[in-house]
Amino acid sequence: MPLTKKDFFGLRDMTAEDIRYILGTAETMKYILNQKNKKSPHLQGKSVIILFYETSARAKLSYELAARHLSANVVDMTNSIHSLEKDSLRDMGQLIDQMGADFIILRHPMAGAPRLLADCVEASVINAGDGFNENPGQSLLDLLTIKEQKGGFEGLKVAIIGDLLHSRVSKSNIWGLTKLGAEVCVSGPPTLLLPDVEKFGVNVYYDAGEAVNNADVILTTRMRMETQDKTFLPSLDEYKRFFRIDENLLRYAKKDAIVMHPGPIQRGIEISSGVIDSKQCIINDQIANSVAVRMAIFYILSQIGGGLK
Repeated sequence: MPLTKKDFFGLRDMTAEDIRYILGTAETMKYILNQKNKKSPHLQGKSVIILFYETSARAKLSYELAARHLSANVVDMTNSIHSLEKDSLRDMGQLIDQMGADFIILRHPMAGAPRLLADCVEASVINAGDGFNENPGQSLLDLLTIKEQKGGFEGLKVAIIGDLLHSRVSKSNIWGLTKLGAEVCVSGPPTLLLPDVEKFGVNVYYDAGEAVNNADVILTTRMRMETQDKTFLPSLDEYKRFFRIDENLLRYAKKDAIVMHPGPIQRGIEISSGVIDSKQCIINDQIANSVAVRMAIFYILSQIGGGLK
């Protein structure tokens, strides 16, 4: 078993073997989810705390369903977030730990928050998104979807288009895809690309057509409303003109290229309505894989001592 740590922070520090192991486990979990009785006893008697300092209905629901399918007791503290902010993250973590929690699912606006929390608790901490750092759970469901659609990663060309500066899932995807053998090309407004992005092992293009040329997979990011500040982007109309995934841009990609988005999608901004409604856009497949991936993370951590005092 390649994974040995009680916590799950991100893909940057993982090996290709680690990532393949998680994806393989997620495929097993999909088999469980396809049964009439989706319950598995692997987390029976365990407690899972959902601690979201940022709202995300999709992520929260997928983690909660994953934990319940594995028979865990789930407590969602999101509705108490106004009172949580009065306590430091360390104090809140120790309080939850003393009450016997086995897993803490943390989503936080500060990069590095999961590591800070993990240092002061015995419970397993799972990163559900930290600042502009990583979102490994979303990335893994993207990777699982690509594997199902394309059969593997070696020799694939993957284009990531949009706001890489603020997209934590794009950072996780870059780490994961490059380790698994895919060629990764990125494109977006220069103000929204990562500093020294070439050091990530990707090819950088300022023309989106060049980035998606002969691509097997196109991943686009969600445009955050704050990027409309003119320091980042003159206007959304300019972004749509050069970087929106539409029928014209898809002409450069392979005919069987797939289009993916982390959601929730802003129709007509990141992707045109025509592409969203086409068979090439597989957002529903991504959503279907979200619970299986989170179940895999829970299961693996429980097997290596996660949540065990």
